[in-house]
Amino acid sequence: MSLSRPVWLRLLPLGLLTTLCVLAPLVAPNLPRQQFTRLLHAPPTIPEWRDQAGRWRAPFVRPHRLVNQLEQRYDRSESAVPLAWFRDGALVRSSEPVAAPLLWLGTDGLGRDVFSRLLFGGRVSLGLAALATLITLGCGGMLGAWAGYRADRLDRLITWMSDAVIALPSIYAALLLRALLPAVLSPTATFVMLTVILSVMAIPVVSRGVRGIVRAERHADYVVAARALGASTPRILSRHLLPSIAPFLVSQAALLLPAFVIAEATFSYVGLGFSDTVPTWGTMLQEAATASTLDDAPWLLSPVLAMIVVVLSLQPLGHRVARTSTAPPGF
Repeated sequence: MSLSRPVWLRLLPLGLLTTLCVLAPLVAPNLPRQQFTRLLHAPPTIPEWRDQAGRWRAPFVRPHRLVNQLEQRYDRSESAVPLAWFRDGALVRSSEPVAAPLLWLGTDGLGRDVFSRLLFGGRVSLGLAALATLITLGCGGMLGAWAGYRADRLDRLITWMSDAVIALPSIYAALLLRALLPAVLSPTATFVMLTVILSVMAIPVVSRGVRGIVRAERHADYVVAARALGASTPRILSRHLLPSIAPFLVSQAALLLPAFVIAEATFSYVGLGFSDTVPTWGTMLQEAATASTLDDAPWLLSPVLAMIVVVLSLQPLGHRVARTSTAPPGF
């Protein structure tokens, strides 16, 4: 399968965003929990390399100066302060307070760097979505392939269970599963819990599609020949039927990953996912819920832009692969 140039161009923003998130401990200018108490809802800082005389110098910023505490209104000072991020010519971060921190996307209501939290939050959101996607494809693919090839009582049981889960509204079923668990969980337990819930809700969709493909291909000549030569069921599924299943799995992966990113953000936004102490794209949106905050600090919507990048990069790829692959009968 070859991807045309426009598809690759759509994947470039996602690749850049993922790279920045993976390298967040190295490239984030501030720690995600570090607070600048005198810079609440401060606007983004703009690095400069030329002074007023036009001479080139080390990167610096003009610190924000609080004009009105009630309105949280700032203006820029005339003094130039070297960037802490470029201290001694290196990209370093410091947990100590600095006079003029580098704030690419400003700060939130607690004075935390939005850009740094966006990168560290992307590690959690994208990592959870990627893990849930792999589990869904692995479990759904194996169950669907086995059920479609054997066509026995196990096939009928898996089909019945898939139909029962698919018939339920996904968001309500997921919220019900979350409500059955303790309200307060550790970040690790929350990560595992959300991964399991999202996988359970999506496995039936994948298994049903794989089952349809395998049922359509199990009587093909190459499968009958392999069976006549004594090939085992696992070998037939892995060596002969997997090429028929692969395009469907790729298309599902491209559709499930952005769906899981949005699902995690939804859980955390409504308070059923990660707590506010854990930076994720969902927890970052909790503060951006009020209209007054958006008027004063529109940069708090940066997680929404990050999710839009994920969706617009992957969904066209999923639909493109789905159109070029052979759809299973009745799917």
